[in-house]
Amino acid sequence: MYRLVIVDDEAAVRFGLSNYFDWSQYGIEVVGEADDGDVALEVIERVRPNIVLTDVRMPHMDGIRLSMEIKERLPTTQIVFVSGHDDVDYLKSALKVNAVDYIFKPVNFQELTTVIERVVAVLQDAEQERIYIVDMQAKLTQSMPLLREKFLMSLIRDGVTHPERIKDKLDFLGLDLPMAADYWTILVNIDDSAIVVLTRSERDQQLLSYSVLNIIQELINRNMHGYMFENRNGEFVGILRMRKEDNQEEQLFRLAEEIRDNLQRWLKISVTIGVGERISSLTSLPHSYTQAREAAEQRWFLGKNHILSIDNLQQDKNTFYRFDLAQGERILSMVKAADKDKLLSELDKVFEPLARSRKEGLVTCRHVSLQLILLTSRLMLELNMLAPEIADKETQLWEQVFKQETMLDLRTIVEAHLLEVCERVGEKRNGRPKNVIERIQRLIDQRYAENLQVGDIAKEVFLSPTYLCLLFKQETGETINEYITRARIEKAKELLRDPRNKFYEVCYTVGYSDPSYFSKLFKKITGLTPSAFRDQ
Repeated sequence: MYRLVIVDDEAAVRFGLSNYFDWSQYGIEVVGEADDGDVALEVIERVRPNIVLTDVRMPHMDGIRLSMEIKERLPTTQIVFVSGHDDVDYLKSALKVNAVDYIFKPVNFQELTTVIERVVAVLQDAEQERIYIVDMQAKLTQSMPLLREKFLMSLIRDGVTHPERIKDKLDFLGLDLPMAADYWTILVNIDDSAIVVLTRSERDQQLLSYSVLNIIQELINRNMHGYMFENRNGEFVGILRMRKEDNQEEQLFRLAEEIRDNLQRWLKISVTIGVGERISSLTSLPHSYTQAREAAEQRWFLGKNHILSIDNLQQDKNTFYRFDLAQGERILSMVKAADKDKLLSELDKVFEPLARSRKEGLVTCRHVSLQLILLTSRLMLELNMLAPEIADKETQLWEQVFKQETMLDLRTIVEAHLLEVCERVGEKRNGRPKNVIERIQRLIDQRYAENLQVGDIAKEVFLSPTYLCLLFKQETGETINEYITRARIEKAKELLRDPRNKFYEVCYTVGYSDPSYFSKLFKKITGLTPSAFRDQ
């Protein structure tokens, strides 16, 4: 309900306004009356009304002075003047105090209705605006972490763009970052982020990010000032300021070690941390961030789970690597000859210079790796060995090249591919595939009753499971599992011909534990149930 106070020096007017008008219809309650302005002020201070209906002329304190006092003390209170027709000039002065409206005496209730509807509309609009402002303030408070993160990201990318406004912005965001102070930037990269981060559900990604930030921020708060935020998936950036002048670098690297060790301990993730040089102003943060990022990128050469500073970037800037086409032809000839030892030696000559060519090593190493894969693809095509399964595998290999985070990881997958191709070429030239297939078939024929897996067979013939499946399918036209099933069913048919062998005993003997499943499989392959086969 809106609260109303009526002020008039005529008792009859006050009584009539209070009792002969239906205020409740408009959600208004009369909470006080007064016969003069000074008395009204006391009532208004006590009941704090939303509306004041006041006469203009009163003996001690008139309506104009009263309205001025009200506007000073209760700015949102709406004032309506009641005046005689002979007070028009006086009323014009009264309206300068921002009264909502006025009514002439004697009061006409139809006119009063129109004025009160207007007053209530003003109050409702003001209430809606107040609710909106409160809601926006609540949302602003909820969004404060996001606003801080957005601002910190702008600091490391663009620096201080409006120095004259920086203090106001820092105060608004609640950030303790003096314009002139010694700062460091650190960058924490999650190793193997394509696997650790991107393979998780959105919920688990958010949980991981929150946990990483929470652990790092807690470690920062122990010994120094600073803020940590997520710059992109798998990359977290910290802006740090030391509390003590002594041994600042020592504190910084000790913090980096604690971050690395705690993330490994609590979240079981490996991280590489890049550290930028010390700067003396917020305006230099982009430079420090760039250094930290360049330091962290040395993971490509130095490996994962390291703390790297700008000192690790020392290198011979004149070093330049070029992949010699003759080198590619030598590798191709070694693959054709199936000479694994010489192939490995030649790969050393390819990758070792890349490790010294850090300026362009990342991009160049990927390009060289792709060229090596293309060379082997060309060879497989020439030898009529490029089956669809192999082509699919090469497509996956191309994708993996761009996901590797260290040169060692990249060399490992390329080297494994080349050695596998070398093995397959050697087998084709020596006629070994048929011998291998015969060994696999003999192994299955002997051990069909066991829970035989492809991995078990691969170990026996010294091949990778993937290559084993490809080779068997290519040479026989059926998969290994299809051959195992066929061997079991053939043995079952042999056993079922002897009426002394019970049905469930045959099932267990040929390697199945579920008679119902065995019966369905037997019928699917032979067209008859086991009992019908025996009767026949």
